[in-house]
Amino acid sequence: MRHRRSGRKLGVTTKHRKAMFRNMATDILRNGRINTTDTRAKEIRRVVEKLITLGKNGSLHARRKALGYVRDREVVEKLFSELAERYMERPGGYTRIVKLGYRRGDNAPISLIELVTEEFRPRKKKKKRSAPGPKPADKTKASESSKKKSAEELGLVEGDGETKAPETSSPEGKKEAEPAEKSREPNDGGEEGEPEAVSAEAKEEAEPREAPEGTGESEAASPEETREAEAAEEPEEPQAASPEADPSENPEAGEDVEPKKTDSSEETKD
Repeated sequence: MRHRRSGRKLGVTTKHRKAMFRNMATDILRNGRINTTDTRAKEIRRVVEKLITLGKNGSLHARRKALGYVRDREVVEKLFSELAERYMERPGGYTRIVKLGYRRGDNAPISLIELVTEEFRPRKKKKKRSAPGPKPADKTKASESSKKKSAEELGLVEGDGETKAPETSSPEGKKEAEPAEKSREPNDGGEEGEPEAVSAEAKEEAEPREAPEGTGESEAASPEETREAEAAEEPEEPQAASPEADPSENPEAGEDVEPKKTDSSEETKD
């Protein structure tokens, strides 16, 4: 079994195969291209690209390794000068294989292997498309709506957008609230809590009460005036006036009817 044994044997011995790869690599570096079968082209590509990587390194150790494989010094000089400058920015892929068809005679597939001559143009990295965010106007609206929601939760703004004045506690209000709260508390002694309750009621009576809107003069009228108005509306019954009528006999007249006084002069004449 051929586990972990890469490479093709190509139907020849090991010595023959190594010598063939050395000659083919030298021809490619010298001429730039050669015609060969598909399988041999695929195998020689690995060798040529490793030699070009040594030329890009440019160190003395790399030069000695290249001279150990390629026996022609002129080709090695070209590898470390011309080809190294050409492929300095290219990260691999220095060769190209083009299939030409089949060979006459044995019908073997023929391919062209050549060095790449085009200038390397690095591709621009595509930026990852992010989800389209809201427009700047939408951002401001979203921030305003969030502020309104927070203000409504705190009770500073009503639903219609009207702002409420913050409730400030004045020291006077606190002083007025303290005696009222004390008067509401149950007193165990009974006598001590009475003056506090009386003082709270006296303060409430002393403060002027604001009359509600829409009230006229009729609300301010006293009960006596209302009674007089009702008496004026009722029809008065005609009564026969008797000169000798005593006020005691007419209980309906009451105190309003006064007895007639006669002069003493008229009595003497009669």
